[in-house]
Amino acid sequence: MKKFFSLGLFASAKAGLFEDWTAEHWKSYETAEEEKFRKGVFEENVAKIEQINKENRSWTAGLNKFSDLTWDEFQHFYLMQAEQDCSATSYNSKEYLAKQPMPTSWDWRKDNKVSPVKDQGQCGSCWTFSTTGNVEAGEAIHLNEYHTLSEQQLVDCAGAFNNHGCNGGLPSQAFEYIAAAPGIMTEADYPYTAKDGNCVFDQKKAAVHVYGSVNITRGDEVEMAEAMVMYQPISIAFEVVDDFMHYKSGTYSSKDCKGSPTDVNHAVLAVGFGTDGAGTDFWTVKNSWSKDWGNQGYFNIQRGVNMCGLSQCTSFALIKPDN
Repeated sequence: MKKFFSLGLFASAKAGLFEDWTAEHWKSYETAEEEKFRKGVFEENVAKIEQINKENRSWTAGLNKFSDLTWDEFQHFYLMQAEQDCSATSYNSKEYLAKQPMPTSWDWRKDNKVSPVKDQGQCGSCWTFSTTGNVEAGEAIHLNEYHTLSEQQLVDCAGAFNNHGCNGGLPSQAFEYIAAAPGIMTEADYPYTAKDGNCVFDQKKAAVHVYGSVNITRGDEVEMAEAMVMYQPISIAFEVVDDFMHYKSGTYSSKDCKGSPTDVNHAVLAVGFGTDGAGTDFWTVKNSWSKDWGNQGYFNIQRGVNMCGLSQCTSFALIKPDN
């Protein structure tokens, strides 16, 4: 059973907390010097988590599998490095918007249309997980079929569409690649390695096809919600700043992140929306850092204010049956 540590433990950083955490997360270090360094980083992160939770924000922080990493290390291993810019994206979503009164909340998970949370590992391939999650959900919603799709195919093969493997990319560009390939293979046929490799796509083994990318008007979160209700979950990108690595629960917001299309460094999948107990509107978002992070791999983030640029790069795949 996992242990959840109280604020009192954070405040004291009592003896044994680091040892308990390393045992819970199966952590080991090659040398005593490395272990000493990691313990120091861990204690610094404990102090940051304590400070966040003292500030009575709309969200809470907690320990997770990243708690022995510095912010610089976290950025290097888990966020996109190549600059992403969707400012030139053309918008073509109007025909896919809801034509009925909008609900106050929505969650595609309730209909079992969202695939399980995955783990991108130490590769800036979040964009591929947002892409496969979108196509997996679209296939379940529109075709009532379920496949676990290959992120590695996108890492290895989608470079001609301005994607950069473990250094980053955009789901809208990945949807266009899948349409041109054509198709995407399953995880079983093209397994994930969390590193750049040579493209070995086999068209005969393509499990799902798409028509292309539907791009939502930049900055329009009402349109995002309408497209989600009318069609399927929405791939989004936003800027992760240092406190986000410690997210545990609640509605995330930040005064430090920026909101332009050139600042995004992480791609994820919005699967629902609602309003929390304090009256703050939020998006429910599927991440790709495993179920050991956040709220079982998910987070809520403030809706309607372009929080951290989340409304700048929004899209979904048009699913095509394999006739």
